[in-house]
Amino acid sequence: MTDYPADSILVLLETTPNGELATSAAGLLGAASRIGTPVALAVVAAGQAQAVAEQAAATGAGRVLVVETDSMQLTVPHVDALAAAAAVVAPDAVLISNSIDGRDIAGRFAARASAPIAVDAIGVSRDDEGIVAHHSVYGGAYNVDSAATFGLLVVTVRQGAVDARAEAQPVAFESLDVSASGAASAAIDSVEAVTETSSRPELRGATRVVSGGRGLGSAEKFALVEELADALGAAVGASRAAVDAGYIPASYQVGQTGVSVSPQLYIALGISGAIQHRTGMQTAKHIVAVNKDPDAPIFEVADFGVVGDVFTVVPQLISALAERKR
Repeated sequence: MTDYPADSILVLLETTPNGELATSAAGLLGAASRIGTPVALAVVAAGQAQAVAEQAAATGAGRVLVVETDSMQLTVPHVDALAAAAAVVAPDAVLISNSIDGRDIAGRFAARASAPIAVDAIGVSRDDEGIVAHHSVYGGAYNVDSAATFGLLVVTVRQGAVDARAEAQPVAFESLDVSASGAASAAIDSVEAVTETSSRPELRGATRVVSGGRGLGSAEKFALVEELADALGAAVGASRAAVDAGYIPASYQVGQTGVSVSPQLYIALGISGAIQHRTGMQTAKHIVAVNKDPDAPIFEVADFGVVGDVFTVVPQLISALAERKR
């Protein structure tokens, strides 16, 4: 193994079953580049090493460690790979996406390595004593920092929260030998690919999101949210109240018990702004709210607020957007 920079930051990159980097990769490598030298780690299926390494380098990884595996175990191979990579790289911190799999991997690795862990960070920085993780807590009411007083800090980073991007690097990767720990884990028996065709971006990690709430009134009228989202090239989201009312499936829910998003633009239509919802979207860079109730809590966090009926305001906005595109 070659030597690694003293300020190395180990970044675990998630991949899709077809060998593509997950959308969280750019933010993770961008965050790492601000506090040190990014060293990427990817666990891939046999034959995908070269392609994944090229993608990682294009996204900003100066060095890429690749582990090829045919294991169908969930998360344990990633934890084994992280343990092996950390021993080789001796990084100042480990960055992992705050996804479902990422949280599981981070917790397992931190327990195995007896390492401190900072979860759901919206940013990272470095001071004279080491790496600092930044968090938005209590529904965005407070911003707090956390740091380790000992050991290797493991940080899970909220997808979409980091704007920084690392510059593309020449491809430099090597295979990492990993000894399986034999730890108990669930395993995948089979995979059936399901192709969904959509012109809209994925909700988690989208740069623009348009969400609707109970104020839309019905599933049929919720189409107004989708119409504005299409006009803006945005993802569609919803409040828990809209999901509970049956307007849209639960996979679109933004909030404490749904998806946390940090887009550049978040538009809330007919959403009152309960703390449950604000927890999942309050770190958006620009928040626009439309609600007929001037006392709606959503206006407390909105950068721009429109007091009015969504069925009057939004069609005018869609019309203005269409006119602008002509």
